[in-house]
Amino acid sequence: MTVLYTPEHEWIDMTDPAQATVGITNHAQDALGDVVFVDLPSVGTTFKRGDVAGVVESVKAAADLYMPVSGEVVAVNAKLQGDPSLANSDPQGEGWFFRVRASNDAEVADLLDQGAYDELVKSA
Repeated sequence: MTVLYTPEHEWIDMTDPAQATVGITNHAQDALGDVVFVDLPSVGTTFKRGDVAGVVESVKAAADLYMPVSGEVVAVNAKLQGDPSLANSDPQGEGWFFRVRASNDAEVADLLDQGAYDELVKSA
């Protein structure tokens, strides 16, 4: 599994760039608290890297979900829409948000690996 991170606390599994899986990190879900609602993008929608692709609402706050790479949304996690608490209980597993067909391989170089993300979180 090739998981990379954004400074805004999204993760993306780039194992298959045609179906790259996106979600929020454990750090993000911990900071948000109990997630009560997710607004996910529609399948077929195209975004540029950094665009707001959805919203995560918790009992404490609401946060935008940013696109880690440019591309088209090819799937959303209907399970998460029915049970938003999956974003808390399994943020990098069953709590994934959507899958995207990445359209710009060069953008991957701007993402953080595990070590760089860990350093970012330490300084937060």
